[in-house]
Amino acid sequence: MDGQATPAPKADIRDYLAAERTLLAWIRTGLALMGFGFVVARFGLFLQRLQLIEGYSSAHQSNGFSLWFGTALIVVGVGVNILSGVQHARLVRALDRGQTSLSRPSTQAVAIAFYLALVGLAMAIYLVSVRGSAQSNSGTTKDISMTSDPLNGIIDVASTRSVDATVDKFKSVLEAKQVTLFAVIDHSGEAEKVGMTMRPTKLLIFGNPKAGTPLMLAAPRAAIDLPLKVLVWEDGQGKVWLSYNNPAYLQSRHGFSQELVPNIAVVEKLVAQAVQ
Repeated sequence: MDGQATPAPKADIRDYLAAERTLLAWIRTGLALMGFGFVVARFGLFLQRLQLIEGYSSAHQSNGFSLWFGTALIVVGVGVNILSGVQHARLVRALDRGQTSLSRPSTQAVAIAFYLALVGLAMAIYLVSVRGSAQSNSGTTKDISMTSDPLNGIIDVASTRSVDATVDKFKSVLEAKQVTLFAVIDHSGEAEKVGMTMRPTKLLIFGNPKAGTPLMLAAPRAAIDLPLKVLVWEDGQGKVWLSYNNPAYLQSRHGFSQELVPNIAVVEKLVAQAVQ
């Protein structure tokens, strides 16, 4: 009787319940990391869409950093859930063996805390750089862009040249970029032919079939807005403007995917160079 092995004490039910609560807490942490990672990954696209609406997206359309940050957070979230499950299984086996006093370092929690701090710092630096770029861009164009009406989807950009000089400059930009100029419609000239007076107004129709064709394949009715157009006109005060369809408006109107937006957003770069 004295030589009989003493059975190991069994863990209390409260120990199992505490272990389960810890597992569920880590699962919530992992899910939160994955959800936050998805938001961060899509944040770059949100910035791009916002910049398109503001009318200066063509110079800053990078969302790579936020995509990498978000993907990293999602991967860490998955890793947290896997590691938590493994640790919980080990803990339950230890409790089954009667080991009620366990030393469990908080390495996982500390590592995640430091990782999130680093990601937060990197995101803060990224946001500051994006904001600085946007302010710099808006500062260079604040005397150029007048209106961007979300209702009619038209952006107006001021020119310091006459209508004819602006048209000539725009033609040279198209030629340098190897963009085809399909036609120049002189509305004011046609009005003069029928004995009517109209301030200088010319419409330039241009494009690239390699860029335009995918748009029309994706949305055949987009052909009503293509090829791209820029209207060069003079207002009642003698000021000259270049007007074009807001790419964000065209995207919303025809349901273009984000990958096709650069095909229409190129008009912003062309106009920006034409007013330099």
